Amino acid sequence: MTTRPLIAALLLAGMMSSAYAQPPLSPKEQYSIDSKRAATRYADDKKLCAEESNSGARMQCTRDAKSEYDKSVKAAKAALKAGPAKPAAACNDCAKVLSVNVSDKAGEGSALGVIAGGVAGALLGNQVGSGHGRELATVAGAAGGAYAGNKIEQKAKSSKVWTVAVQYQDGKQASFNFDHDPGLMAGDRVKNANGSIVRN
Repeated sequence: MTTRPLIAALLLAGMMSSAYAQPPLSPKEQYSIDSKRAATRYADDKKLCAEESNSGARMQCTRDAKSEYDKSVKAAKAALKAGPAKPAAACNDCAKVLSVNVSDKAGEGSALGVIAGGVAGALLGNQVGSGHGRELATVAGAAGGAYAGNKIEQKAKSSKVWTVAVQYQDGKQASFNFDHDPGLMAGDRVKNANGSIVRN
Protein backbone atom coordinates (compact mmCIF):
# COMPACT_ATOMS: atom_id res chain seq x y z
CA MET A 1 0.00 0.00 0.00
CA THR A 2 2.19 2.83 -1.33
CA THR A 3 -0.53 5.47 -1.07
CA ARG A 4 -0.15 5.88 2.70
CA PRO A 5 3.26 7.59 2.53
CA LEU A 6 2.03 9.93 -0.18
CA ILE A 7 -1.11 10.91 1.76
CA ALA A 8 0.93 11.46 4.89
CA ALA A 9 3.41 13.53 2.88
CA LEU A 10 0.65 15.71 1.45
CA LEU A 11 -0.93 16.29 4.88
CA LEU A 12 2.43 17.12 6.41
CA ALA A 13 3.30 19.46 3.52
CA GLY A 14 -0.02 21.29 3.93
CA MET A 15 0.48 21.76 7.67
CA MET A 16 4.07 22.88 7.24
CA SER A 17 3.33 25.32 4.41
CA SER A 18 0.51 26.99 6.37
CA ALA A 19 2.77 27.26 9.40
CA TYR A 20 5.46 29.01 7.39
CA ALA A 21 3.28 31.17 5.13
CA GLN A 22 3.19 34.16 7.48
CA PRO A 23 6.40 36.27 7.17
CA PRO A 24 8.33 36.69 3.90
CA LEU A 25 11.60 34.77 4.08
CA SER A 26 14.90 35.17 2.30
CA PRO A 27 15.71 32.53 -0.36
CA LYS A 28 18.30 30.89 1.96
CA GLU A 29 15.86 30.73 4.87
CA GLN A 30 13.19 29.26 2.61
CA TYR A 31 15.67 26.69 1.24
CA SER A 32 16.64 25.65 4.77
CA ILE A 33 12.98 25.22 5.75
CA ASP A 34 12.13 23.30 2.57
CA SER A 35 15.15 21.01 2.98
CA LYS A 36 14.29 20.20 6.61
CA ARG A 37 10.66 19.65 5.63
CA ALA A 38 11.70 17.22 2.88
CA ALA A 39 14.02 15.33 5.25
CA THR A 40 11.31 15.07 7.93
CA ARG A 41 8.77 13.87 5.41
CA TYR A 42 11.26 11.31 4.04
CA ALA A 43 11.97 9.96 7.55
CA ASP A 44 8.22 9.66 8.26
CA ASP A 45 7.61 7.95 4.93
CA LYS A 46 10.37 5.39 5.64
CA LYS A 47 8.74 4.59 8.98
CA LEU A 48 5.43 4.01 7.24
CA CYS A 49 7.16 1.88 4.61
CA ALA A 50 8.66 -0.31 7.35
CA GLU A 51 5.11 -1.25 8.38
CA GLU A 52 4.38 -2.87 4.99
CA SER A 53 3.68 -6.59 5.30
CA ASN A 54 6.01 -7.99 2.62
CA SER A 55 9.49 -7.08 1.42
CA GLY A 56 8.41 -6.24 -2.14
CA ALA A 57 5.90 -3.66 -0.91
CA ARG A 58 8.45 -2.24 1.55
CA MET A 59 11.05 -1.80 -1.21
CA GLN A 60 8.55 -0.14 -3.56
CA CYS A 61 7.34 2.15 -0.80
CA THR A 62 10.93 3.13 0.05
CA ARG A 63 11.69 3.86 -3.62
CA ASP A 64 8.57 6.05 -3.86
CA ALA A 65 9.51 7.91 -0.69
CA LYS A 66 13.08 8.51 -1.99
CA SER A 67 11.73 9.74 -5.30
CA GLU A 68 9.45 12.23 -3.54
CA TYR A 69 12.34 13.38 -1.35
CA ASP A 70 14.59 13.93 -4.39
CA LYS A 71 11.85 15.96 -6.13
CA SER A 72 11.36 18.15 -3.05
CA VAL A 73 15.10 18.83 -2.69
CA LYS A 74 15.38 19.61 -6.41
CA ALA A 75 12.45 22.06 -6.21
CA ALA A 76 13.98 23.74 -3.14
CA LYS A 77 17.33 24.18 -4.95
CA ALA A 78 15.58 25.61 -8.01
CA ALA A 79 13.71 28.12 -5.82
CA LEU A 80 16.98 29.13 -4.13
CA LYS A 81 18.67 29.65 -7.50
CA ALA A 82 15.74 31.68 -8.87
CA GLY A 83 15.74 34.05 -5.88
CA PRO A 84 12.75 36.04 -4.62
CA ALA A 85 9.97 36.89 -7.05
CA LYS A 86 10.18 40.46 -8.25
CA PRO A 87 7.01 42.50 -7.82
CA ALA A 88 5.48 43.85 -11.01
CA ALA A 89 6.51 47.45 -11.63
CA ALA A 90 3.73 50.01 -11.35
CA CYS A 91 2.75 51.49 -14.70
CA ASN A 92 1.93 55.17 -14.28
CA ASP A 93 1.11 55.53 -17.99
CA CYS A 94 -1.30 52.57 -18.06
CA ALA A 95 -5.06 53.12 -18.04
CA LYS A 96 -8.41 51.45 -18.61
CA VAL A 97 -10.89 52.70 -21.20
CA LEU A 98 -14.09 53.95 -19.54
CA SER A 99 -16.04 54.94 -22.66
CA VAL A 100 -15.78 55.70 -26.37
CA ASN A 101 -18.13 58.38 -27.79
CA VAL A 102 -18.53 59.46 -31.41
CA SER A 103 -19.68 63.00 -32.23
CA ASP A 104 -19.87 65.28 -35.29
CA LYS A 105 -17.41 68.14 -35.50
CA ALA A 106 -18.65 71.11 -37.52
CA GLY A 107 -16.34 72.22 -40.30
CA GLU A 108 -14.98 75.76 -40.47
CA GLY A 109 -16.22 78.06 -43.18
CA SER A 110 -13.78 80.18 -45.16
CA ALA A 111 -13.97 83.37 -47.20
CA LEU A 112 -14.38 81.26 -50.32
CA GLY A 113 -17.73 79.91 -49.18
CA VAL A 114 -18.96 83.37 -48.19
CA ILE A 115 -17.88 84.93 -51.50
CA ALA A 116 -19.23 82.12 -53.68
CA GLY A 117 -22.54 82.14 -51.81
CA GLY A 118 -22.75 85.92 -51.98
CA VAL A 119 -22.15 86.00 -55.74
CA ALA A 120 -24.70 83.25 -56.36
CA GLY A 121 -27.25 85.01 -54.12
CA ALA A 122 -26.66 88.37 -55.82
CA LEU A 123 -27.17 86.83 -59.26
CA LEU A 124 -30.43 85.22 -58.16
CA GLY A 125 -31.60 88.43 -56.42
CA ASN A 126 -30.84 90.45 -59.52
CA GLN A 127 -33.39 88.36 -61.41
CA VAL A 128 -36.22 89.58 -59.16
CA GLY A 129 -38.19 92.76 -59.68
CA SER A 130 -37.01 96.00 -61.30
CA GLY A 131 -35.54 99.33 -60.26
CA HIS A 132 -34.98 99.83 -56.53
CA GLY A 133 -36.70 96.48 -55.85
CA ARG A 134 -34.15 94.72 -57.98
CA GLU A 135 -31.30 96.46 -56.12
CA LEU A 136 -32.77 95.47 -52.76
CA ALA A 137 -33.30 91.88 -53.96
CA THR A 138 -29.69 91.76 -55.20
CA VAL A 139 -28.36 92.96 -51.81
CA ALA A 140 -30.65 90.57 -49.91
CA GLY A 141 -29.67 87.73 -52.25
CA ALA A 142 -25.98 88.47 -51.73
CA ALA A 143 -26.36 88.49 -47.92
CA GLY A 144 -28.47 85.34 -47.88
CA GLY A 145 -26.18 83.63 -50.37
CA ALA A 146 -23.11 84.49 -48.30
CA TYR A 147 -24.73 83.01 -45.17
CA ALA A 148 -25.91 79.89 -47.06
CA GLY A 149 -22.50 79.49 -48.74
CA ASN A 150 -20.77 79.59 -45.36
CA LYS A 151 -23.15 76.98 -43.87
CA ILE A 152 -22.85 74.69 -46.91
CA GLU A 153 -19.05 74.82 -46.67
CA GLN A 154 -19.15 74.06 -42.93
CA LYS A 155 -21.41 71.06 -43.59
CA ALA A 156 -19.15 69.80 -46.37
CA LYS A 157 -16.10 70.06 -44.12
CA SER A 158 -17.73 68.45 -41.04
CA SER A 159 -16.12 65.31 -39.63
CA LYS A 160 -16.55 62.72 -36.89
CA VAL A 161 -14.58 62.76 -33.63
CA TRP A 162 -13.99 59.72 -31.38
CA THR A 163 -13.52 60.74 -27.73
CA VAL A 164 -11.96 58.04 -25.52
CA ALA A 165 -12.26 58.52 -21.74
CA VAL A 166 -9.72 56.62 -19.64
CA GLN A 167 -8.88 56.12 -15.97
CA TYR A 168 -5.30 55.62 -14.80
CA GLN A 169 -4.21 53.26 -12.06
CA ASP A 170 -3.87 56.16 -9.61
CA GLY A 171 -7.54 57.09 -10.20
CA LYS A 172 -6.97 60.12 -12.45
CA GLN A 173 -9.12 60.42 -15.56
CA ALA A 174 -8.42 61.91 -18.99
CA SER A 175 -9.89 61.95 -22.47
CA PHE A 176 -8.30 61.73 -25.92
CA ASN A 177 -9.76 62.75 -29.29
CA PHE A 178 -9.23 60.83 -32.54
CA ASP A 179 -10.18 61.81 -36.09
CA HIS A 180 -10.57 58.10 -36.93
CA ASP A 181 -11.95 55.03 -35.16
CA PRO A 182 -9.23 54.01 -32.66
CA GLY A 183 -10.66 50.50 -32.40
CA LEU A 184 -11.04 50.69 -28.61
CA MET A 185 -13.90 49.62 -26.36
CA ALA A 186 -14.78 50.17 -22.70
CA GLY A 187 -12.62 47.89 -20.56
CA ASP A 188 -9.62 47.83 -22.93
CA ARG A 189 -6.16 48.39 -21.44
CA VAL A 190 -4.18 51.28 -22.93
CA LYS A 191 -1.02 53.27 -22.26
CA ASN A 192 0.27 56.73 -23.14
CA ALA A 193 2.26 57.10 -26.37
CA ASN A 194 3.39 60.34 -28.05
CA GLY A 195 0.69 62.48 -26.48
CA SER A 196 -2.07 59.98 -27.23
CA ILE A 197 -2.92 56.42 -26.19
CA VAL A 198 -2.38 52.99 -27.73
CA ARG A 199 -3.61 49.51 -26.81
CA ASN A 200 -1.50 47.97 -24.04
